[in-house]
Amino acid sequence: MAGAGDGDGRAVPVRGRVVLFPLPFQGHLSPMLQLAGALHARGVAATVLHTDYNAPDPAAHPEFAFVAVPSGAVSAALAAAPGDGIAKIMALNAAIEASGCARDALASVISGSAPPRPACLVIDAALPGAQKAAAELGLPTIVLHTGSAAAFRLFRSYAMLREKGYLPAKESELNRPIKEMPPLRVSDLFDPSKYFNEEMGNKILALSTETTTNSSGAVVNTFEALETPELQSVRDELGATIPVFAIGPLHKLSNNGDRSSLLEQDRSCIEWLDTKEPGSVLYVSFGSVVRVNQDDFTEVAWGLANSGRPFLWVVRPGLVAGSSGKPDLPDGFREAVEDRGKMVDWAPQAEVLAHHAVGGFWTHNGWNSTLESIFEGVLMLSRPSFGDQPVTARYVQETWRTGFLVEGKVERGKIEKAIRRLMEGEEAAEVKERADELKKQMLMCLEDGGSTQQAVDKLVDHILSL
Repeated sequence: MAGAGDGDGRAVPVRGRVVLFPLPFQGHLSPMLQLAGALHARGVAATVLHTDYNAPDPAAHPEFAFVAVPSGAVSAALAAAPGDGIAKIMALNAAIEASGCARDALASVISGSAPPRPACLVIDAALPGAQKAAAELGLPTIVLHTGSAAAFRLFRSYAMLREKGYLPAKESELNRPIKEMPPLRVSDLFDPSKYFNEEMGNKILALSTETTTNSSGAVVNTFEALETPELQSVRDELGATIPVFAIGPLHKLSNNGDRSSLLEQDRSCIEWLDTKEPGSVLYVSFGSVVRVNQDDFTEVAWGLANSGRPFLWVVRPGLVAGSSGKPDLPDGFREAVEDRGKMVDWAPQAEVLAHHAVGGFWTHNGWNSTLESIFEGVLMLSRPSFGDQPVTARYVQETWRTGFLVEGKVERGKIEKAIRRLMEGEEAAEVKERADELKKQMLMCLEDGGSTQQAVDKLVDHILSL
């Protein structure tokens, strides 16, 4: 690779090199490639290691070098693991360590790279197997946290939560506020004792703590004004030896766009949105992993239909639990919504949220989706499912106040009322004002001299010093 780029197609002299190893799931792969793009724009050449499972398309990212981590053991382990994401992450790490494939691939990159030698390996926080491989080769690691600073802080606080009696969670105390970590409640916590394998649940919590503690730095996909106290708390705990870089929103720091999507996007929805009034459409997507049961799917459908609002709904194959195919819509649903509703398998989400017709986003509150919504000033209707999603949803409603939670049993009447609350009346107008203010703060952090741009510069200097 002769040179990097500045995002406008101009060559930038190579100042250094990094290797990056993302977790092979959409919500983790996209921000890692976006981080690679931000580094590339500042003259840091990037080589991306990847598994055969959910492999990125090198042709979509000609600015990077890609090196496969070929291992039948990894592919077999991921295929054999349950559909649950935690089980797949644990299986992936075990296979990486047992096979030595990451070490071999990394060694080949180090020996085969043009000068300068790679300065470090950037890993997903949930990849200790790759970190151990780098340590064997004497290569420092920097950890990317693809969730919020609030989730980062929370996952490092489980010993305190047990000591204070918040966990294991009692049914009678689910609404109990966690006074040490407002605005969270016990119901927002991942409770390993309720997971089907408690030991595995505890191990997944320890992963990001382990990788960060053994790293030379941590990158968080957030910005200073959004999570000031949470970032300060993490920095206080880690100390000066492990610097924390708030570099977000990553999707606006590179020109990767939707090139990292693992699913084919249906762009007909953009033409459909062009026909709708400004701020009138509710966009509905529960991400690439979340599954809902058949009854909830039916209630969501009729809640959307009965709301009277135009909506764009991502109904991807596998959305309904127990089936890998495309869900069947309820009888009479299409006739009830006619042109008011548009259903697609997958959408170019960042472009959809930026569209003038979109006024609300019913989301699972995956962190990438949340940042994209904040950037566009779009109000959120939150229905979190697992992991850090309940934490993010709580912040959306209680701290940032840019949306509302849909809690409890999914019922069409409740959904209809929630949609109207989000998109109609004085309360919706007040929430929109707060969303617009938060958008301004995010735009400021991305300006020259803004906190995020300064953080990228500091990260590059740190990488070059390793």
